[in-house]
Amino acid sequence: MAQELAEKAKEAIFEDDFKLAIDLYSKAIDLDPTNPEFFADRAQANIKLNNFTEAVADANKAIELDPLKAKAYLRKGTACIKLEEYHTAKTALEKGVSLARDDSRFTKLIEECNQRIAEESNDLSKSLAPSVSPVSVISPQMVISSAKPKYRHEYYQKPEEVIVTIFAKGIPAKNVTVDFGEQILSVTIDVPGEDAYHFQPRLFGKIVPDKSQYQVLSTKIEIRLAKAEVINWTSLEYCKENIVPRKLNAPSGTSVGSQRPLYPSSKTRAKDWDKLEAEVKKEEKDERLDGDAALNKMFRDIYQNADEDMRRAMMKSFVESSGTVLSTDWKEVGSKKVEGSAPEGMEMRKWEY
Repeated sequence: MAQELAEKAKEAIFEDDFKLAIDLYSKAIDLDPTNPEFFADRAQANIKLNNFTEAVADANKAIELDPLKAKAYLRKGTACIKLEEYHTAKTALEKGVSLARDDSRFTKLIEECNQRIAEESNDLSKSLAPSVSPVSVISPQMVISSAKPKYRHEYYQKPEEVIVTIFAKGIPAKNVTVDFGEQILSVTIDVPGEDAYHFQPRLFGKIVPDKSQYQVLSTKIEIRLAKAEVINWTSLEYCKENIVPRKLNAPSGTSVGSQRPLYPSSKTRAKDWDKLEAEVKKEEKDERLDGDAALNKMFRDIYQNADEDMRRAMMKSFVESSGTVLSTDWKEVGSKKVEGSAPEGMEMRKWEY
């Protein structure tokens, strides 16, 4: 059945109906998720629709399933060139040409990569020629993708790295795939029985894939992107309107890696947030309350500092006495029912339903 769907998808590609081809390949993949041919061919359909990040993800999956599939490297190289990921494209194409030496498409695309890399190097040297003032404050920003996200994500940065956090709770590490490109981050969370989550931004700046890493924790996925240049990212994702970023200079006598990210203030002078937090906690501790509020605070403090037996005694006595008795002695109340005790001049009554 999966192969029949793939054949229909190929026919759709020949007829330039690429959306239908992607839909058919996706259904074939659902039935046979270990077939690298389906991913490589869906990458081609994604390229035709200018879905270049999706094409890279499909090509990466095909390569993962079959590292000797030359077609997958061709698809990845083509998509990366469209994304201006020339170094990543060249690496993929050089691997592909070693597997298919007679395919001239690889050679032509590698030549294009070399030309683009040379032009890019010249442009970069010109843009960074003027001197720049040092920047010591880096502002974290939350980034929202255009599609409705299944998991919330945010990021902050240091001079040498960008830390991206995806808040996905209880996801097994085996269901998470993270790929690093020269300027591409590809994250897939594929849990059986649920729709797969894909986060594939083209990044603001270039990274060093070999130095980038990720960790799947119980409540989140933490991704550390090693910057290729010590520059300030004004956003997580690339945008043509972004101005040339300024280089960051670490304060003298301080190693780049030891710098702590600072957070912005609404005022010109940045606040010491640790000091502010300590002051708030002190105010809460010293807060003077009256009446029921003071009594409730006292009971809350007692319960918070109590051991397990004291807490059990407090809960049992309070519930069984309808809120009229509060005991901290488990030996006294643990073996008997706690009867209610009404204030003087009042009597206990049970509600009738």
